[in-house]
Amino acid sequence: MIQQIAPQTGVAFTLKKGEQLQVIDPQGMQVSDMVLFNQHDIREKISSGKTLDFEESILISKGNYLWSNRSRKMIKLLEDTNGRNDFLLAPCSPETFQIMYNNHEYHPSCFENLYTNLAAYNILPDDIPTAFNIFMNVQFNSKGKLSVLPPMSQPNDYVLFEAQMDLIVGLTACSAEDSNGGTFKPIHYKIISNKG
Repeated sequence: MIQQIAPQTGVAFTLKKGEQLQVIDPQGMQVSDMVLFNQHDIREKISSGKTLDFEESILISKGNYLWSNRSRKMIKLLEDTNGRNDFLLAPCSPETFQIMYNNHEYHPSCFENLYTNLAAYNILPDDIPTAFNIFMNVQFNSKGKLSVLPPMSQPNDYVLFEAQMDLIVGLTACSAEDSNGGTFKPIHYKIISNKG
């Protein structure tokens, strides 16, 4: 059954080893931040540095794994119809909008949506790692200058993952204007059981 994450919100759930997770961009041009924790020891969590190191690329897509801070495979990307994801930038937070947007009013953020939903699993704000930013289009020039461009994902593009261990998953429909081409849309996801 397909579940919906409303714009600028998030969810948390468990995913058993061998189960598949499909993250879908139903309308196109919408980023989804994903973080992973070992269900049996939340001190083990997704690691951008380990993943980029072991996969020998900053562009993570079909065939790559996302690795933990303990150098273990957490999840595999089985399919990726868009092919552009980011694992460099941290989840948007209240400070993101203050520092980068000069917005000092309340603004929903992926960081808040992750830690509030993951609180049910005793995961604290300081435990939130750099997220795997599904569909996010981060570009860089020859001098290393980063720029966030609108996602290239089209309606119903998706990434299909397979859990390599029992996981706690945090997933959002990203709240940052620049990351989503200036609009906010839902994200769909589906858990596919290994029992058929």
